[in-house]
Amino acid sequence: MDKIGAAGLAVVLVIPILIGHSVSGTVEAVLGDSTSSLDCAPTSGTGVPGYGAEQLANAAVIVAVGQQLNVPVQGQVVAIATAMQESTLRNLDHGDRDSLGLFQQRPSQGWGTPGQIMNPTYAATQFYHHLLNLPGWETMSVNDAAQAVQRSGTPNAYAKHEPTARLIVGTVAGAGCITTTDITVGTGDCNAIVAPNPVAAAAINYACGQRGLPYVWGGDGAEEGGFDCSGLTKAAYAAAGITLPRTAHTQFHAGPRVPAGQPLLPGDLVFYGNPNTKIHHVGLYLGGGLMVDAPDRGQVVKVEPFRYRGNDYAGATRPSGSLTL
Repeated sequence: MDKIGAAGLAVVLVIPILIGHSVSGTVEAVLGDSTSSLDCAPTSGTGVPGYGAEQLANAAVIVAVGQQLNVPVQGQVVAIATAMQESTLRNLDHGDRDSLGLFQQRPSQGWGTPGQIMNPTYAATQFYHHLLNLPGWETMSVNDAAQAVQRSGTPNAYAKHEPTARLIVGTVAGAGCITTTDITVGTGDCNAIVAPNPVAAAAINYACGQRGLPYVWGGDGAEEGGFDCSGLTKAAYAAAGITLPRTAHTQFHAGPRVPAGQPLLPGDLVFYGNPNTKIHHVGLYLGGGLMVDAPDRGQVVKVEPFRYRGNDYAGATRPSGSLTL
């Protein structure tokens, strides 16, 4: 595929700021835009049959946002049942027409930009705002309240999730959550690239230009007909004039490391696995909670949520280096 033209690039000097506090912080400091997010980890040892760590972490975010907004437990159950039906509590980067995220909200219907909707904190906040503005929702059934917000083509689909939704709300209500707020720019849109410096912009431009090429184990580009994950990131930074090691594990340890808790910038490499034994996957962060990567056999280079691997996230590096233009 062709690379994005230079006119599609924007290089902006940004200064990252980290704001950390518990879920008890003020709503205004946490919610309402796509640059703030809650990261939640359910209490160790808790579980719900049929739902994994990634799904329960997303559920914990939904419940924590509800608590922040003083939404009654009934409203939290409505939100969880909705996300169970729409996405199985996974932050999906696809859906019917332009539907995205935990609640399958649609940019074309005014729910927000794709990057905003892919932020679970933002998506949950928008769901609750619509629910709370619905007259008499408190006296509706869980199914009818969910349908009034979602306007689904399957209007009776939410009822079956109510028992498990109540169990999930009770399970994750005490999850530990931290909040990070990032004032950096980054749309997550390959057609409107925003980056902190020219190096990151060049790497993103290259990686975005490879979308649609197949995953090929050991692939470094056109000669092999595609890429594996680290082959894509190595080639992207080579296009920007920076040499990276070949494998995801060695790229992770090459650094420079983004300190834990510091907001990510477009162009950062995000890694998955165990740093001490094996880092098995890497992607190139685009902003807006999205990355471009070569996911696995049978798939193609594409844009997807960088948190989609849940608790497997190991950290990030910043090969683009200084923010100075």
